[in-house]
Amino acid sequence: MSPRRNRPKDAGSSGRSGGEDPSDRYGGWQSTESWRGEEWSVRHVAGASAQGKTYRCPGCDQLIPSGVPHVVAWPEHSGVDERRHWHKACWNAKDRRTSRVQRSRNAPRF
Repeated sequence: MSPRRNRPKDAGSSGRSGGEDPSDRYGGWQSTESWRGEEWSVRHVAGASAQGKTYRCPGCDQLIPSGVPHVVAWPEHSGVDERRHWHKACWNAKDRRTSRVQRSRNAPRF
């Protein structure tokens, strides 16, 4: 028997190459989806790249804790300034949700 390889066969000594897809940096992939008559860029973010950060999901108005995999989406026409971080389940259920999320009286406004 030969010893087990710990590295992929095509991995170089430097690790990452300069020609990689930038979405790999965030641990996920990017796609385009149509929603409400607009094209949205959707990026899946791995939990490891979200360490130390919390976000508020616009779908359920709950916090996305640090280190939890989630989705980042923004309308293509407005650019990344309009990015919103969603739970994966909330993004998948966005068409089944009501248009207005009701907050409690003492909920923080973000």
